[in-house]
Parts: sequence; C-alpha cells; structure tokens
Amino acid sequence: MEKVVKIMEKEEAEAEVEMWKYIFGFVEMAVVKCAIELGIADVIESQASPITLSSLSSSLGCSPSGLYRIMRFLVNRRLFKEVATSQGDTGYQQTPLSRRLMTRSENGMAALLLLESSPVMLAPWHGLSARLLGKGNATFDAAHGQDVWGYAASHPAHSKLINDAMACDARMAVSAIVNGCPEVFDGVSTLVDVGGGDGTALRTLTKARPLIRGINFDLPHVVSSAPKCNGVEYASGDMFDTVPKADAAFLMWVLHDWGDEECIQILEKCRQAIPGDKGKVIIVEAVIQENEQEGDHNNLKDVGLMLDMVMMAHTTTGKERTLKEWDYVLKKAGFNRYTVKPIRAVKSVIEAYP
Repeated sequence: MEKVVKIMEKEEAEAEVEMWKYIFGFVEMAVVKCAIELGIADVIESQASPITLSSLSSSLGCSPSGLYRIMRFLVNRRLFKEVATSQGDTGYQQTPLSRRLMTRSENGMAALLLLESSPVMLAPWHGLSARLLGKGNATFDAAHGQDVWGYAASHPAHSKLINDAMACDARMAVSAIVNGCPEVFDGVSTLVDVGGGDGTALRTLTKARPLIRGINFDLPHVVSSAPKCNGVEYASGDMFDTVPKADAAFLMWVLHDWGDEECIQILEKCRQAIPGDKGKVIIVEAVIQENEQEGDHNNLKDVGLMLDMVMMAHTTTGKERTLKEWDYVLKKAGFNRYTVKPIRAVKSVIEAYP
C-alpha cells in the first residue's frame, strides 16, 4: 500500500510540473521569436570564437541586462551554449538547434516560426473550442473575415510571410528527397509543382537534377512575385480548374489544407495533366501513424499531430491524414497504385499512379 501511495504522489508531482509547462507554453515560442528578430544566432555565427554578453549586446544594440535574461532562458533550453572565452569570461556559442534560428541559412527554420507566431496566425487559436461546438465559422474566417488564402491575397506582407515559410520548408524537404530517395525523379523530364509558391522547391530540385524542366504553378498574386530561374517556367491559375501538363505533378504541403472532396478534385486535375501510361503524382505530406506499438514513440508523429491542430485552426476543412485516409482520396481520384517512402522529415513521399 505504501508503495502505491508513493507512486501516486510521484505522479501527482510530475503532473503539476507538466501542467506548468502547458500554462506557460507560449513563452518558448515568444522568446525564440525574440531571438530571431534580434538576430542573435546570426551574430554568434559570424564570430570565430564564443562571444561575451557585452559584445553580443553591443552588436545587437540592446540592453545587456535584458539580453542576459533572454540568453539565460535559451541556454537553459539548450538552444545556445555557455563556454569560457580565451580571457576566461563567459561566452555564448551556437548549437545545431540555434543554427535553425538563423535567417541566412539553408537549414534555417526561422521563417516558419515567424509565420506561426505572427498575430494573424495566432488569433484563430482562440476560436478553436467555438469551432468544435459549432458556434461559428472556421476559426481563421471568424478571426479575420475571410480564409487564409483570401487574406494572403489582400495582405502582401502576410503573403510574403507564407511564401518565406514555405520556401524554408521546401529547401529542407526537397533536399531530403533528393538525398533519401532520388529515384522518385527518375524518368521525369517535366515536373509541374502545383501550389509551388515562390518556386523554391523547383529551384532546389533543378539545381540537383538539371535535366528536369520545372513548371511552377500557383495563384497569380503568388507567381507574380516569384524570382525567375533558369530551367523553371511560371504559370498562374487555379488548381481546381486545371493543371499544366507534365510528366509528373508535384504537391508538397498542399493537400493537407483541404478536405477529402477538395483533395479528390485537385488530384483528378493532376491525373488529367500527366500521361496515363507513365505519369505519376508525387505527394509530399505527413502520414500519421496508427496502431503505435509500445516503445515506438516517434517525435515526428508528435509534429504531425501538431500540424493537424494547425490545420484545424487555420483552414476550413484541412487535416493531416493516416495511410487509410490517403488510400481513400487516392483511389477516389482514380489512382489505383501508390507507394509511400519515408524521408528524414515529418513528411513522407507518396508516388501515385493512374
């Protein structure tokens, strides 16, 4: 009995600590956003040796006392390291995690955090319970009077936040595909990136596979601001109406924005755009694991489930899908065969064939 009581007391104590983390969960995002906006990681990266608080505050133009508290928090979260300088003072040094906060880095993820922490994207979260209770429109619409795509079209600054974030993700995801399963692009001469944003995915891909001709396809206000690139042409339009013809269609982080019926419509337009005998659609999306066995806990599954909550907050019908749910929309859209390949990312690569 005494042993049971001790276990219960331990669980209660752990629960209290865990609850405090939820209560102040926003703090981590807010402080990391502060670090990105100040450019802390960029300044530390530019130094050949650890940088002192005095030098860092001078470089950033901010208060040493306030910066000390920010750095103390970030060091405690293992974003940065405290090490001794050659003069014996305390200095700050980068970690693999802090380098993800850099704004001028191929592997940086700062743009994603700046988008998700923006007031526009945070506001819909306050309406999540109302949505579930059926007391209003989708949360983004309720907060801003229109859906996320309409809002972006009429607010160029927010559109740029979205494009920068998607470009950030595209660089990492395409590199993971090229390095992890390059055979996906074998035999593909022309590739249309449906919802390709500013074209970063195709620019990254054609750099690695220069024989592929890319077609970046997105809404007019997105394509009009995309930087030009050799080997990539730009086409504007609505994927619900038509998709430019190519050997293969590429959809990355597009279908999760939509419900099943919309996904089926998009996939049908993609199927019509590719050759019936040798064409394929390459889908890069999360595949939520089901029936997880004890000991199989996967941190990337946590990210996938968080993304599903993001879809609930920011879209009208979007969601992350299990393999069973992907099977349903693919077969309904006329794809009789598909393969799923994991990559070193939260997403997997689904190759779907008519």
